[in-house]
Amino acid sequence: MPKPVKREPITQRLSPQWLMALGFLFAILTGTLLLTFPAANTNGRGLGPVTALFTATSATCVTGLSVIDIGTDLTLFGQLVVLTLIQLGGLGITTFGTFLLVIVGRRLSVQSEFVLMNSYGIDEVNGLRSLLRWTMGLTFVIEGLGAFLLWTRYLLHAPDLHMAPGLWPPIYYAVFHSISAFCNAGFSLHRENLIAFQNDPFFLGVIDLLIISGGLGFLVLYNLITNKFWRRNLKTRGRVTLHSKIALTATLVLIAAGLIAFLCQEWDNTLKDLSPLTKFTCALFQSVTPRTAGFNVVDMGQVKETTRFTTNLLMLIGGSPGSSAGGVKTTTMVVLIMTIFAICKSRRETIIFSRTVPSAVVREALTIFLLAISLILTAFGILLWTEAPLKPDDASKLIFETVSAAATVGLSINHTPTLSTAGRMVIIVCMFVGRLGPLAVALLVGAREESRRIRYPEEEIVVG
Repeated sequence: MPKPVKREPITQRLSPQWLMALGFLFAILTGTLLLTFPAANTNGRGLGPVTALFTATSATCVTGLSVIDIGTDLTLFGQLVVLTLIQLGGLGITTFGTFLLVIVGRRLSVQSEFVLMNSYGIDEVNGLRSLLRWTMGLTFVIEGLGAFLLWTRYLLHAPDLHMAPGLWPPIYYAVFHSISAFCNAGFSLHRENLIAFQNDPFFLGVIDLLIISGGLGFLVLYNLITNKFWRRNLKTRGRVTLHSKIALTATLVLIAAGLIAFLCQEWDNTLKDLSPLTKFTCALFQSVTPRTAGFNVVDMGQVKETTRFTTNLLMLIGGSPGSSAGGVKTTTMVVLIMTIFAICKSRRETIIFSRTVPSAVVREALTIFLLAISLILTAFGILLWTEAPLKPDDASKLIFETVSAAATVGLSINHTPTLSTAGRMVIIVCMFVGRLGPLAVALLVGAREESRRIRYPEEEIVVG
């Protein structure tokens, strides 16, 4: 008798990209189901299917866009569902799953290891087990420290915020906003987001540091913490990798540029009634938060058109690879800019910090950027159709909300709740695709390239 064919489990037959997408989809659908329960809504009826799907997608994709008021429309159960989805999305479903697999001793396939390493932005697989343990540990340490520091401020502001008496409310609010900030989600339990903390530079500074830490990426943090800068011996001291140098430099430049731009554009507008110190701290906050965090300390519906444009650029760039941030990523933009400089100087190689960037990385950066732009333009075009007829300012608002969703930022100019059901579904798709990354989606739907043994002759074409 022929031996029965042993079929592999479906989880082993699927590619890592499909597993990643299905992991996020499962979390979104589970969260959607839970949010439709009567226990999740303060009105006792539960959220509608589309509203629940929108909220669950925004939380899992750590975006922060919302069509409801999380603090008043959801019960404690509903808020904890959102918080859990934020934590899962911030660390990444694949990171959680891989971490558990590694802990129990199951070996990953070579392809799975490659996808995981690529998501962290590293090339070697040495120390994968320790890297994942370190990632989880560092996440909870940073979130815990941030929650403690925010708790001290919530104790001070509790009477002004009309919080319920007792020790639990300040702790809960501090934990929620710490996780939301580090995971770059931007969800707030306050009706006006963080506008009530305009005059508290310590509170805003803690949120700033949490957002920056979450947006730098675990690899950069790991590289900096494990580097022994005090040692003279270069072999034992370690080195700051090119990836870390680019991420850190780009982050500092973008924060400084955003700070200056916001001060100049909003000095006599949304910042006009604030003291000079408060103007500076609020402008700094509004420079940090578009890097996919989504919090705001000024009314985004009142900012100037030039400020919206600057914010759109910051949202599009986003954070760094391997982080909870979205966007096309800082390293992608740096590679593209340096490639343009190289072409203008008639150089064949892209050189950054005296290192040559492989041509494959340049092609990947170009692909990511073009796919992200294509996603935004396509979604914007569909929204122009679904939301017609438009008022004079609606097109500007739609492109802002589209970029915010595709880059998983969550900043809003109060236009998302007014979208039609079709418009909300477009934003849901943008958040999902933006979280997975345009390149990952292309790998999902595209056929695997087969190695070619035949090379075709080259022929020049005219471009430009």
